[in-house]
Amino acid sequence: MKKLCAFTIAIFSLKFCLILCSLTEPNCFWRIKSSEDNDGDLRSDCGFVLFTHEGPIPEDFYNDIINFRIPARKYEFFLVLLFATDEINKNPYLLPNMSLIFNIIFGLCEDTLGVLDKAYLHQNSNSELFNYYCGINQLCDVDLTGPSWTTSLKLSIYSRTPKIFFGSFNPNLSDHDQFPYIYQIAAKDTYLFHGMVSLMFHFGWTWIGLVISDDDQGIQFLSDLREEMQRHAICLAFVNMIPETMQIYKTRVKIYDQQLMTSSAKVVIIYGEVNSTLELSFRRWAYLGAQRIWITTSQWDVITHKKDFSLDFSHGTVTFAHHHNDIAVFRNFMQTINTSMYPVDISQSMLQWNHFNCSISKNKKKMDCFTFKNPLEWLIQHTFDMVLSEEGYNLYNAVYAVAHTYHKLIFQQVESQKMEEPKGLFTDCQQVTSLLKTIEFTNPVGELVDTKHKENQCATYDIFITWNFPQGLGLKVKIGSYFPCLPQSQQLHISEDWEWVTGETLIPPSVCSMTCTAGFRKIHQKETADCCFDCVQCQENEIANDTADMEQCVKCPDDSYANLEQSQCLQRVVTFLAYEDPLGMALGCMALSFSAITILVLVTFVKYKDTPIVKANNRILSYILLISLVFCFLCSLLYIGHPNQATCILQQTTFAIFFTVAISTVLAKTITVVTAFKLTTPERRIKKIMIKGAINLLIPICTLIQLVLCAVWLVISPPFIDRDIQSEHGKVIIICNKGSVIAFHFVLGYLGSLALGSFTVAFLARNLPDRFNEAKFLTFSMLVFYSVWITFLPVYHSTRGKDMVIVEVFSILASSAGLLGCIFFQKCYVLLVRPDLNVLRK
Repeated sequence: MKKLCAFTIAIFSLKFCLILCSLTEPNCFWRIKSSEDNDGDLRSDCGFVLFTHEGPIPEDFYNDIINFRIPARKYEFFLVLLFATDEINKNPYLLPNMSLIFNIIFGLCEDTLGVLDKAYLHQNSNSELFNYYCGINQLCDVDLTGPSWTTSLKLSIYSRTPKIFFGSFNPNLSDHDQFPYIYQIAAKDTYLFHGMVSLMFHFGWTWIGLVISDDDQGIQFLSDLREEMQRHAICLAFVNMIPETMQIYKTRVKIYDQQLMTSSAKVVIIYGEVNSTLELSFRRWAYLGAQRIWITTSQWDVITHKKDFSLDFSHGTVTFAHHHNDIAVFRNFMQTINTSMYPVDISQSMLQWNHFNCSISKNKKKMDCFTFKNPLEWLIQHTFDMVLSEEGYNLYNAVYAVAHTYHKLIFQQVESQKMEEPKGLFTDCQQVTSLLKTIEFTNPVGELVDTKHKENQCATYDIFITWNFPQGLGLKVKIGSYFPCLPQSQQLHISEDWEWVTGETLIPPSVCSMTCTAGFRKIHQKETADCCFDCVQCQENEIANDTADMEQCVKCPDDSYANLEQSQCLQRVVTFLAYEDPLGMALGCMALSFSAITILVLVTFVKYKDTPIVKANNRILSYILLISLVFCFLCSLLYIGHPNQATCILQQTTFAIFFTVAISTVLAKTITVVTAFKLTTPERRIKKIMIKGAINLLIPICTLIQLVLCAVWLVISPPFIDRDIQSEHGKVIIICNKGSVIAFHFVLGYLGSLALGSFTVAFLARNLPDRFNEAKFLTFSMLVFYSVWITFLPVYHSTRGKDMVIVEVFSILASSAGLLGCIFFQKCYVLLVRPDLNVLRK
């Protein structure tokens, strides 16, 4: 057991090392979040004021500004501001001889509880609390607010200074008639729902849950998403519209929980603002143990379960973020930050954070930089994104937008030579606002920034997935991109090597009903979504392949058949009762053998034609009977071999005619026996002669009647070549269809009536006194004949394919052999073995 545990630990350690080595791949980046981070600090709002200062920045300017508790999730914003202002101030072509500096709008950049900044307010007595300042601001500096749009909305009530919102784009703020002083720097999410649906379609997720804010933005997103999902046959399992009012939310929270926890949907889309009731639900579901794949925007890039170790797709949060170029110099700035100018001091709860190769000294508040040689130690020490978040990048662009605006304003001041106001101070908010809304520039990483937000922007999205590590550490990996302006087949790109994290490519399904396997079709359940269905097996000789759920099975062509899985049609093998078949060969040999025996009997009768036994049994009728039996045996050969139209017609006609001749001959022989004993007196000799003449006409008359029946059969519905695809799986049996079944039974019925007449007459004459009376043999032969064909009918109708042919051939041979044996065996025995019995008694 100890060895097993040691082996497991070794494997896990090796895998973890492989993950660490893979972190340097260009298609992914990493970030670590502190395990001590307060959940309340997810995305509280921040507000900053940007203004110019003539000359360099005083060295101790930021001492008071940053010397208060900075929530963990807001630390990025301060780093971006420090970096962006430093970069602008070093640029001789932008705000020359001026410095761009920022201040904090207190009451905004605080934790969700909203109490910490008030506690630290005494440290910054020289700063204004903008939220509660009721006087008229003499200056018109630009404010930066975000990432929640409600903050900008709130500030617009108290202040008419221009504001740039650096959070995700919100259509509510784009109404400049209602909000004339608020501008957004983020790109529009015009194609966000397209990208999300493309991702679902790529992974085969057709059963999706949706959680949105109950506001105009959420309802519009629902409408757009639903339309796009219908185009790709993706269904919504449930829609949770979370109300913004806490009181209403509390009354419905259990309903929302039950909807999500009981749903079979494994993929859930989250869309709406953080720091809201929507965020409360998101965190509540995480603590309730809801293991889902969350698909959302970049602002929801969070780790919810700190203690939960998970490194698989079903625990990840997939985020869509606007693509932006990496700011490479940002890393260098953080590693070489001038801590004398930017004294980034953090409160006691953040002492365990070590940022970017720097540690906090216990003896002084400034940060001393050092470098780790051990990569694992370096990884542990880092607790912040090496690549900016979307809000951080938006803030970076917002700082540059303000800098370009101030640059133009100062240039206008110099040009107009109106220097009543100090250089870099602006009091005309209308002028600042009108210039800000037209600003357009290319930022240092080469991307165009435009506050006008043209509708046809082809904003590319990067797709990330965030996994949870122990103690709430987060690994963020880029798994693909979405390019909305490329052809549809090229829009979504998912990296083929993203599975290096988990070591497997298995994607958990999110479907209402599992895909119907091969041989099954789907039928939709009543009063359910189109994605919910049952699978039923296809009928015989129908297929349903396994490439997609099929609503209708496809019937195979007649020359094909469905395989056992009913997934594809296979070519049928053509077969028939051939001479090469063992049974066909046996029946053919039997027919030839019986024909040869019959011919030998005929030769024997011709040889001994003058003997009493031959003469007493009417040798002419015996000859006719033997010849007809030869043809009866030979006609069975027409049933063996590949059928054609000629053989199909000859099969039934020759069988009917030759058997009619044979049975009518037996009837004639029977009548002859009776008349031989009944008409023995001289006065009856004339009648005997007349009856003998009638007997000679009996055979042609009976045969003529059968010929008429066959002619009618051939005219009405003649036999034809048919293909039997039902009898044997995977085979096409070539057989002769009898055409009119009624005509076939009429022919058999006529033969049966002749046989019944012969049997009746022979049975009545069986005890007549005569040495060579063959009435008994005729009676027994008709009994055998009748037994064969009475048995034939039910057996024939219970068989199919080649078996029907075999049954008919066997019946022909058996009945013919019965006539031959019962009538002629005793006579041949007397002629060949006991000639002493072949004499007349005196």
